[in-house]
Amino acid sequence: MLTGQALLYFIYVVAAASVILAGEALYISLASRRSRQVAVNHRLRRLTDDAPAQQALKSLLRERGLTDSGDFLFGFIWLNRLYTQSGITGNPLTFAVSFLLAGMALGLLLWFFLGIALPVAFLVFLVVGVALPLLVLRRARTRRILKFARQLPDALDMIVRSLRAGHPATVAIGLVAREMPDPLGTEFGIVADEITFGLSMEQAVRKLTERVGFEGLNLLSVSLSIQSKTGGNLTEILANLSSVLRERQKLRLKIRALSAEGRVSAWIISLFPIVMFLILQLIAPSYYGKVWGNPAILPVFLIFGTWALLGDFIMYRMVTFDF
Repeated sequence: MLTGQALLYFIYVVAAASVILAGEALYISLASRRSRQVAVNHRLRRLTDDAPAQQALKSLLRERGLTDSGDFLFGFIWLNRLYTQSGITGNPLTFAVSFLLAGMALGLLLWFFLGIALPVAFLVFLVVGVALPLLVLRRARTRRILKFARQLPDALDMIVRSLRAGHPATVAIGLVAREMPDPLGTEFGIVADEITFGLSMEQAVRKLTERVGFEGLNLLSVSLSIQSKTGGNLTEILANLSSVLRERQKLRLKIRALSAEGRVSAWIISLFPIVMFLILQLIAPSYYGKVWGNPAILPVFLIFGTWALLGDFIMYRMVTFDF
């Protein structure tokens, strides 16, 4: 009886200890996850992993398709620059191979199982495996640059206030890296780390310009270069640059508002024939009769499709302004 009661108490103790340990493990996991979520940008989340700052810097550069020194990784500079400026993280080779395999699988599926002609299947492979990743990268780069452009004037104002408070420029850049969200926070954090590990501020900002691709950073790089060589009030230079970038942003938004009607008209004119074709195919499949068997249908579609794409390109250029 005593042995059974002691065994029962032992089971109770083990169960209580298990519950306590499970609760502690859950709390530690949630606290760690919450600390990562509280971190305002990707670089700070990397630093919460208890990795050395130099190792975190190298990993941030590698996942952007760069070497440990911040240079482009592979020979196609324009493609490497596009991938880096898109902000997509991960192995560039994995990114490319995933789209190539998806395009190959889709092309083989259309060719083997659906009986689509081989040239059409190969065209699908080129679109999905080659053209689509480039479009994804260009779209991601455009969105990232626009977001960076909106953040940069506020970051420069923060640097100006820090400099006026008596902090050195490196401390002011580190403050921006801690307080600003992505993409600007991580990029300025990389700049702060590169300065810490031996680069000059001018070199670090020049690398920042290459990683981001925003033309406003060229003004910042030139301003810092001139200030380092000829002297001058850096606070006043950065304050004026912030004002210029903010006014350019206002002008860009005003132009976008004025050209909104042209963009909407271009979308409607471009999509209307396709939408009407799909509607007719859905509600009246026999509307076109035996026209699909006519040998002239493919050349006609190619000619008028090319003409429509040319018109779309012209309308796009009419409502897109570079300044």
